[in-house]
Amino acid sequence: MNKNITRLVFISCLLAGAIGVNAQSVPAGVKYISKVWVADQGNGTYKNPILDADYSDPDAIRVGDDFYLVASSFDAVPGLPILHSKDLVNWKIIGHVFNRQAPFDHFAKTQHGNGVWAPAIRYRNNEFYIYYPDPDFGIYVTKAKNPAGPWSKPELIEPGKGLIDPCPIWDDNGKVYLAYAYAGSRAGIKSVIAVKQLNTEGTRTLDAGVIVYDGHETDPTIEGPKFYKRNGYYYIFAPAGGVSTGWQLVLRSKNIYGPYERKVVMDQGKSTVNGPHQGAWVNTQTGEDWFLHFQDKDTYGRVVHLQPMKWVNDWPVIGVDKDGDGTGEPVMNYKKPNVGNVYPIETPAESDEFNSLAMGLQWQWQANPKATWSFLNAEKGTLRLYSDQVPDSARNYWDVPNILLQKFPTEEFKATTKLTFSPNTKIESEKAGLIIMGQSYANLSIKSKKDGNYLIYSVGKNAHKGGKEVETTLSKLTGATLYLRVTVVKGGKCKFSYSLDGQKFEDTGNEFVATPGQWIGAKVGLFCTRDVKINDSGYADFDWFRIEPVN
Repeated sequence: MNKNITRLVFISCLLAGAIGVNAQSVPAGVKYISKVWVADQGNGTYKNPILDADYSDPDAIRVGDDFYLVASSFDAVPGLPILHSKDLVNWKIIGHVFNRQAPFDHFAKTQHGNGVWAPAIRYRNNEFYIYYPDPDFGIYVTKAKNPAGPWSKPELIEPGKGLIDPCPIWDDNGKVYLAYAYAGSRAGIKSVIAVKQLNTEGTRTLDAGVIVYDGHETDPTIEGPKFYKRNGYYYIFAPAGGVSTGWQLVLRSKNIYGPYERKVVMDQGKSTVNGPHQGAWVNTQTGEDWFLHFQDKDTYGRVVHLQPMKWVNDWPVIGVDKDGDGTGEPVMNYKKPNVGNVYPIETPAESDEFNSLAMGLQWQWQANPKATWSFLNAEKGTLRLYSDQVPDSARNYWDVPNILLQKFPTEEFKATTKLTFSPNTKIESEKAGLIIMGQSYANLSIKSKKDGNYLIYSVGKNAHKGGKEVETTLSKLTGATLYLRVTVVKGGKCKFSYSLDGQKFEDTGNEFVATPGQWIGAKVGLFCTRDVKINDSGYADFDWFRIEPVN
């Protein structure tokens, strides 16, 4: 079957509801539905996580009948993802704040764990605001009329190291304030929450800030504040106790500078959800209250849960309070929010047929991209990755910018791609393939040598510490087209395999256990690199990339 007929069949299947493709490649109105994780159970209930992928440090708001969610993106580019939902359960990616992260030269190199930390999104005077911290440069604000973009150039409202997790509040008296925290690694102090006053536009700080809560004794590592006002109380929702082990704290006061009362409003309890905290309070058009938060799942990153919420004596109770003490615990299944309507099932894009002129919104580079890294040929339906020279300073692929990645979509899945390799025959050591990326990584690739192309399996253990990549040559290839696959099962256990015809896959025989990155989960993706300078690169054409169930 030729490629054009294959594409027509694929689209026909899509329209029949059998499969989904990249949201930018499908007709208007067609919803992408994951084959590996769907939170909406189709019967008026949902299961957690609502996003079983690494959308860490979530914040969310409702504007009219629409919900918008943002998450930290660290050094991944495009950065600062924007997700949209109609019902708090079904989400899709609609855009990013920026395609290159500032300062541009700084983020032209991989900066694992740096960049965009926990953001806050707000809506005021028909305009969206996002405040986000870069722990090495300071606090930024960006604005947009349309949350899908374009967003304004991020404006540095206060430079400085260690200022993190900002969240604004516009008070009834016309004053504007910003709650924030400190990163001990840069500021030399942590476990405190502070408040600064902003100008009326919310674009500049006016004072040095005041610490309003010290969590050293009772709430160590308190951070990630979200600022609200209700019934005359100022509320600061904040996680404490550590990323994977903590609890959700709420502070309240009649005075913005305190003193603040404290209450633990959600913890793990007897649930299986470790460290349930950091997120956003939202309400529905019908008056229901809900809370979105993350759970740290190590290799899989920080996934997003949705909890029911209620108010008791002007304190929020999040999740289900089984013993009546005012502290809830997470639910795993629950009735969907009442938003006054029922909406179709939809999930963030994963698979990509590369039929569009724009890169799928699920893809991110390891650093600010160059125009010469990729070319989307919509007519042929391929993504061409050109081999870019590995930086001289790179110890291994941890330090290579031009690796195209997306989040693990859930705990178990298989990712398959079809590629055709066209190396520059005047050189050797160009490589193109499929990669699992983290602090340790593994990949299966085609590598060019003087006497032809070879199938290579590579592992970089402790890559973040400079561990040397070890290559194993599996076989010499007679053709240029190959199907590569990685199967991931619980525990992050990965098995790579390959096929010459797309039907029969041969296992490489090696098991690799994926590891998280720096503050993020492991990722899966594509790459094309070379070790030497040349006046023209080779390339690999990726026909498609598909996420499917393991069985």
